[in-house]
Amino acid sequence: MHFAPDTEDTLEFTVALVNTHPGASRSGADELETPGQLGAFLAGQQFSGRIDHDEAELAEVRDTRERLRRLWTLDRDAAAVEVNTMLRAARALPYLMRHDGFDWHLHATEPDAPLAERVRVEVALAIVDVIRTGETGRLRECAADDCTGILADLSRNGSKRFCSIRCGNRMNMVAFRERAAAAR
Repeated sequence: MHFAPDTEDTLEFTVALVNTHPGASRSGADELETPGQLGAFLAGQQFSGRIDHDEAELAEVRDTRERLRRLWTLDRDAAAVEVNTMLRAARALPYLMRHDGFDWHLHATEPDAPLAERVRVEVALAIVDVIRTGETGRLRECAADDCTGILADLSRNGSKRFCSIRCGNRMNMVAFRERAAAAR
């Protein structure tokens, strides 16, 4: 499997955004509780365009985070319907752009559009590629019992099961302990 670089970047951004939720975050807390945390997250992700740094924007992004998590779990046909809904709602008009050291990639909203709308549209454009290539199975929920995280399996063999090494190690330790207890 090989997606365009901007598609892979957006899939990784989506995973990072959704996994700021308390059930998936490293800290166990909501990592988007304040506009400052949102600003720091976006800076770390090199997300460009208008950022208002206010409570209303934070609330919209948190709602978008939940919507994107649900999108991740939809089957291919349902995901196509949701993607079309997001693109229509934003009156998205795709265009190629180069900026901030990034080569040509797709945008479909103006840089001054509301942040949550830009996030939804960029993710929708990436999911278009995933749907068209028949690779929606690469978008998964973490296999760890106690994690609500998601992952984009961009590996060659498509065998990634956990959203992080931390979850994989934790589940491997649980399995080891269960085997050791059964052997006694």
